[in-house]
Amino acid sequence: MGYTILEQTGRFLAQLLTKPSPGYEPFAPIPVERLLGVLEPGDIILVEGHQYVSSAIKYLTMSTWSHAAMYVGEIEGAEEADGEPHRLIEVLIGPGCITAPLSKYDCHNIRICRPVGLTKEDREAVVNYMRERIGLKYDLKNVFDLLRYLFPTPPIPVRFRRRMIALGSGDPTRAICSTLIAQAFQHVRYPILPKIERVEQKAGGDRSNYTRQEILHIRHHSLFAPRDFDLSPYFAVIKPTIHFGFDYKGLVWHEPEEESGIGS
Repeated sequence: MGYTILEQTGRFLAQLLTKPSPGYEPFAPIPVERLLGVLEPGDIILVEGHQYVSSAIKYLTMSTWSHAAMYVGEIEGAEEADGEPHRLIEVLIGPGCITAPLSKYDCHNIRICRPVGLTKEDREAVVNYMRERIGLKYDLKNVFDLLRYLFPTPPIPVRFRRRMIALGSGDPTRAICSTLIAQAFQHVRYPILPKIERVEQKAGGDRSNYTRQEILHIRHHSLFAPRDFDLSPYFAVIKPTIHFGFDYKGLVWHEPEEESGIGS
């Protein structure tokens, strides 16, 4: 099937945007085996990317997290050549919504965010929502939006950056990483960072007796960025190194050799 000029240009630019940028170094990579010991379906893995496009997302969102993927457990029929099963669903520039192995991010700085109190039924619904969208296209309009932030530009006021990350054409057959995950949770009405409206209601006949109620308003899914799962008060941060207990006394430290004196 042929591609339009816009799509061909978008694919070419996507290859440029996804090239690794130099100088990336993970501070605390987590082995796959340890991740498997703590991850649960529905967990969000935030990634500090090291591609050129990551710089644009970090700038617009004022965060170190430039990508988000969902852990869904083993995906039947999806595995690496060495037999490692795919357990992640993510959206990438170019390929769109795909599956991936956990080892893909074992050399990246990551954060695990877990929805607190999510029922078993809703957890399954969230995971199934993602599974059913494997194969969706990436919204190539995002490529042009992100590209302009890689060049020197005047500083963008903070209050406008959230709107600028609201990328995409609105085509339901296309998606970007954090917005698709946001839609999955909105599908079961689980909050991420909703707008909160505080209203006062009169209780009883006494005019001076009022109660305050918080009403949540759903944000449009296009306004969500990877960092929102980290900032959300409804997602817990899971750290594998301390999840099952941590004893700093058992650490083995390198003891530098004493330097000899000058002239010795």
